[in-house]
Amino acid sequence: MGQVVAQPVDPERVAHARERLLSRDDAARLSSILSLLADPTRTRVIYALDLAEELCVGDIALTLDLGEDAVGYALRILRTAGMVTRRKEGRTVYYRLADGFPEPLRAHCLRRLIEISDGSDAADDDD
Repeated sequence: MGQVVAQPVDPERVAHARERLLSRDDAARLSSILSLLADPTRTRVIYALDLAEELCVGDIALTLDLGEDAVGYALRILRTAGMVTRRKEGRTVYYRLADGFPEPLRAHCLRRLIEISDGSDAADDDD
């Protein structure tokens, strides 16, 4: 038996979506970034660095009320992913968001999604 090809209900919208759809590679990269943000500690570290521009591990730990080991582990993962960079001044290592850290991710994902998730944003429709 041959494969039956389904016909779309709305061919124009299907064509529109297909033209703009993420490639599989882009979707994989996006999923990777979002999985990094799925961890609350890593998200809070990124948020703190966005607010303070640069902090050492101890100061991040104090800011987030976490242990230095947990912060260090989160920073290691974020640094490996290229989301944060570090610089050394004497014996102190300072971390900051990487120069290429996408501003839309900071502005929309970190700030706007917090607003939406806490219910301070009105629903667009009542579906």
